[in-house]
Amino acid sequence: MSPDCAAAPFIHPDRVRRLNDRPWQPNGPVLYWMQQAQRARDNPALLFACGQAHRLGVPVVVAFGLMRDYPGAALRHFRFMLEGLAETERELARFGIPLLLRWGEPTSVILELSPDVAGIVCDRAYLPPLATWRQMVAEQSPCVVWQVETDVVVPADLVSQRLEVAARTMRPRILRQINEHLQMDDAKPYQTASPPALAGESLHDLDRLGDGLTVDRTPGPVTRFFPGGSQAAEQALDRFVCCGLMGYAARRRHPEDEAVSRLSPYLQYGQIAVQRVARQVTETAGVDPADRDAFLDELIVRRELAHNYTLHHPAWDRYAGLPAWARATLEAHAGDPRPYCYDLATLEAAATHDPYWNAAMTEARLTGYMHNHLRMYWGKKILEWSPDPETAFARCLELNNRYFLDGLSPNSHANVGWIFGLHDRPWPERPIFGTVRYMNAAGLERKVDIAAYVQQVKEIDGGDIKTSHK
Repeated sequence: MSPDCAAAPFIHPDRVRRLNDRPWQPNGPVLYWMQQAQRARDNPALLFACGQAHRLGVPVVVAFGLMRDYPGAALRHFRFMLEGLAETERELARFGIPLLLRWGEPTSVILELSPDVAGIVCDRAYLPPLATWRQMVAEQSPCVVWQVETDVVVPADLVSQRLEVAARTMRPRILRQINEHLQMDDAKPYQTASPPALAGESLHDLDRLGDGLTVDRTPGPVTRFFPGGSQAAEQALDRFVCCGLMGYAARRRHPEDEAVSRLSPYLQYGQIAVQRVARQVTETAGVDPADRDAFLDELIVRRELAHNYTLHHPAWDRYAGLPAWARATLEAHAGDPRPYCYDLATLEAAATHDPYWNAAMTEARLTGYMHNHLRMYWGKKILEWSPDPETAFARCLELNNRYFLDGLSPNSHANVGWIFGLHDRPWPERPIFGTVRYMNAAGLERKVDIAAYVQQVKEIDGGDIKTSHK
């Protein structure tokens, strides 16, 4: 084990990777570039940085580069993130660790700081553009850059270094190693020396920071439904373990029920560690193994399959990323008559003939959330109601990223792909869909209390939902 890894023995060495061959510099703090793991607790990258700072006898400083916009993101995404960062700043201050927030593309912010630091620690990204940021910093920084994996249970490269086609190929690879990596050390971050005074933006006035953004403001903040931060994430986890986990295997497909965790936005912004969630679910007494296993399969296997997809498919964000069989069958049926065909504005306004779809879209617009079972139905109908499959894919991705609080994530990209056959298999052939899986309103009516769900959304929206078929 290298001296660097030995300085943080509570971090599994398979989570750590050196990104360049530059040396540690003799002066300055250790800089933790926070991006993926926006939390103070259960953060291996932060703990690794603290260990290096202690070994070198220097302070640790956390830095975050705040862009004024980001492709596909809206004000609601930034507000949720900033709420979490404000809490993280307060939590880090308890340990004497400053959080330096500066406007700018993260690579520019970190490279500007790099000549004056001993070394850089970053957390791993799973979307190619964000991974490129890490490589740019590693290539251009005068000091060493270490990367620590914070966002998955089993380090991605240990599971597979190639594209996996389905959960069935990922599952055994993960389960063989899960116990080794599910364990977490409860070590807290710590400060070794007095940190330097560095100028940055204040997180005390989030409205002022929001005014500095140039993003789309129409999908506004959803703090009423999803307050950002680790404390809110832990409260959501506690509620789920208390009220949703029992019977999860049978209840999880019911949007009118509360048997879901609603943790995906918090996981997306790294405001809670996936290991923390898995461990609390695993350690809860009296849980039926079927419920526990069903949830952990979604949390770990399905989620890490999505990370594998965005890491290893060059067309991870495009229609071309779909399996060849799916594209072929969809294109063979692209000319099939469509009983309903809507433009994007009608879809966005939730003004279709389908009251169930309208309710789901309305909930996403108002709250930033849509139940996973309804996301599948929602996307399948966009495919059915669009002029061709490529247009449908683009619409799904745009609406997903714009309105869903957990949009812009590996999971979101894989979820959109699933609508069009990704990580699925061929089904009996039918118009428009070909052999891609089909869903219809009758299936919802048969399997769930969809009328109760529509009523719940009406209560959020003041009753203004189109509820009759043409």
